Amino acid sequence: MLTEWINANYTTFIVMIISIGIWDLVWKLTAMWKARGRNSKGWFVVLMVFNTAGILPIIYHLYTKKKVKPASQPVQPISQ
Repeated sequence: MLTEWINANYTTFIVMIISIGIWDLVWKLTAMWKARGRNSKGWFVVLMVFNTAGILPIIYHLYTKKKVKPASQPVQPISQ
C-alpha cells in the first residue's frame, strides 16, 4: 500500500524527503553550533550521532534558551 502511494506520488515523496532533510540539517547545525560554543561535548556528540528529524535539536534549543531577566528599575525619561 505504501509502495503504491510512493509510486503514484513519486515527486511529492521526493519533495517531502528533501524538505525533512533540510529541516533536520538546519536545526541540527544550529544546535551543534550552540553546543560547541557552550562547550557541551555530550550534547554535541548526541546531536551528531542521532538523526531525529529535528526533534532533538529543537529540545536542545529550548533546554538552553536564555532566560530574560526583567529590568531592575524602569528607565526614567530625561528631563531638560
